[in-house]
Order: sequence, then structure tokens, then C-alpha cells
Amino acid sequence: MMIALLLIDIQNDFLPGGALAVNKGDRVIPVANRLMPGYPLVVATQDWHPAAHRSFASQHPAKQVGDVIELEGLTQVLWPDHCIQGTDGAQFAPGLNQGGIDHVVRKGTDSSIDSYSGFFDNARRKSTGLQDYLRKEGVKEVHIVGLATDYCVKFTALDAVGLGFTTKVIQEGVRGVELNDGDCQAAIDEMTRSGIEIISEENDDHRILFDEAHLRRVLKLRSVRVHDRRSRISD
Repeated sequence: MMIALLLIDIQNDFLPGGALAVNKGDRVIPVANRLMPGYPLVVATQDWHPAAHRSFASQHPAKQVGDVIELEGLTQVLWPDHCIQGTDGAQFAPGLNQGGIDHVVRKGTDSSIDSYSGFFDNARRKSTGLQDYLRKEGVKEVHIVGLATDYCVKFTALDAVGLGFTTKVIQEGVRGVELNDGDCQAAIDEMTRSGIEIISEENDDHRILFDEAHLRRVLKLRSVRVHDRRSRISD
């Protein structure tokens, strides 16, 4: 069965010192790097906002970061300007093994609406193309790491399981924003109730991905994919 690893928004602006820093967000990087060799397909999502994105508090006079408004009929948390297209903050973390990424999906490109999920915008009006790409590659199961547990990881996982993918979140490879105390645990509980499995990197079923025979199969599949690769980025 084809299993893909999804790397969610491991970008400079979400790391310590970034515009929208996730506490200890940099700790997901070595986990992602360790995991990548065990998967035949690795897909990364990339928050990629226009400069005047309406989810930015700077676009709403008298509003502050963390305020909640209605945007396109949806509840919207206002964020600091972050992951603006072409800026250093929008780039993948320099410590991330970008050579191990097979495909990149950009999200949040519509200035009028946010996109937490790697699959759709928040109103589910527009697809990012991630579902089509995974189907084309024959993926049946996805494993998820990245940022942040209570936002983009959660919504990507919920959409994945809702679309019929067996979905697992690797607990060592995620960190959360935690705007309010308990947000991360609430996100984990919601994912679990929805049929998403929260697993450990050390779980016996997961570690089988790294046995010698499996790694040989992965390397063979990766070799074929490198020679057949077309566009690496979809947005």
C-alpha cells in the first residue's frame, strides 16, 4: 500500500524568531528529516500568502493579532503578516532536507480567504490539488508531521480522513500554536474522534517502514519518480 508523508508548513515564519512562531516549532525538523527516507512519497505544504491577505491583522484597522472576525462567512483569527509570497519567512526551514521532498503544494494564495488545510481553503470552495496528486500517485494512507497541531495539521488531517485516506499523525513531529490553553489537546481529541490515529515514531507498526527490505523498495520507487518528475510545485 502506498503511504505518503505530508510535511505541513515547516517554514521560517513558523519557527522560533519568525513572524508567527510556534513554540519549539524547530523541533519538528529533525523528526521530518529522520522520517523522509522511509516513505516512497513525500509532499510538503507551503503557506504562500499575498502581501495584503485578509487574515492579517494589519489589513483591519483597530484590530489586533488574535482578534476574531467574520471573513467570507467564516470565523477568522487575525494573524501577524506571515509567509508572504517570495519572502524569506515563506521559505522552508533551512535545516529541512528539501532534497527529500517530491512535491510541494502551496496554500493560502487567495487574499480573501485563509487555508489551514493542505487540501482546501477554509470554505472548501477551492482545492489545492493535493487530493488529485495523491490519487494519481496511488496513495491510500498519509502520515502527517509539521506545524501547527491545532491549526494546519489538524485541518489537513481531518480533510484527509474525510476524503478516505487512512490518516495518522506522528506525535513527535508536530507542535502547536496554543492560542488558548488546551487547544492542542482539544485538536488531538477531535482528530482521534474522527478516526485519525496519533502514533509514535517508535511505534512498532511505524518502525517497520524502516526495515532494510522496505528501504530498498522505497529507494527503487524514488529513483523511478526522480526520472519521471514533472512540475514539483502546485499552487
